[in-house]
Amino acid sequence: MAHAEKTEIFDVAIDKVYKVLTNFEAYPDFMDGVSSVKVLETNGNTIKAEYSLNIIKKFSYVMNHTVEEPTKISWSFVSGDLFKKSDGSWTLKDLGDGKTEVTYSVDIDFKVMVPGMVSKKLVSSNLPSMLKAVQKKAKEL
Repeated sequence: MAHAEKTEIFDVAIDKVYKVLTNFEAYPDFMDGVSSVKVLETNGNTIKAEYSLNIIKKFSYVMNHTVEEPTKISWSFVSGDLFKKSDGSWTLKDLGDGKTEVTYSVDIDFKVMVPGMVSKKLVSSNLPSMLKAVQKKAKEL
């Protein structure tokens, strides 16, 4: 199993960060490697979405998200061709003065043996660029 977690302080208000993170279908516009996201179903604070990515190789998966405005977006794996498990969350903490503490955490287990280099790239190497992309997009709002 692979785990990654990173916390950063964004110079952006919590509501803007939350808005960016919950607009799943816009992820391809600003996140490298995300080809498409399609919301399949919404039921209260639960959103089921299908992701298509192209990071080293093309793959897709479906996740159930639970949103708790404006502080948390968590997800759990439903189905896909690469993962056995992928659970994680975005946790947001309002620091005041237009600043937000943003924590991304993910636990992934792959269906097949994935070389360490590939696993590291998929789980942790893309993390800093993903956080920067979210912050940049939130600042644009």
